[in-house]
Amino acid sequence: MRGMGNMQNMMKQMQKMQKKMAQAQEELGEKRIEGTAGGGMVTVIMSGHKEVLEVNIKEEVVDPEDIEMLQDLVLAATNDALKQVEDLTNSTMGQFTKGMNLPF
Repeated sequence: MRGMGNMQNMMKQMQKMQKKMAQAQEELGEKRIEGTAGGGMVTVIMSGHKEVLEVNIKEEVVDPEDIEMLQDLVLAATNDALKQVEDLTNSTMGQFTKGMNLPF
C-alpha cells in the first residue's frame, strides 16, 4: 500500500498547483496593459483576460478625410495590447507547465 501514500501526496501537490494557477489567473485579470500606435496617438487598455477596457484617441489624429488611417491605428494599438497580454500570460502561466510535455 506504499503507492497510495505517494498518490495522496501527488494529489495534494496538484491541488496546491491548481490553487496557485487560479490565483495567478485572477491576478492576470487585474492587470492593465497598454498598447499604442502612431507614437501614442492611439492607446488601447486591455485587461490580462484580453478584455478591451479603454480606447483613447488624441484629437489631432482624427481626420474626417482619412478614417482609414484612424482605423489602422486602432487596430495596431489593439494588436499591440493583445500581444503584450499574450506574453504576460505565457510568462505567468508558463511557470505551472514547465517540464510537462503537454500537447497543444
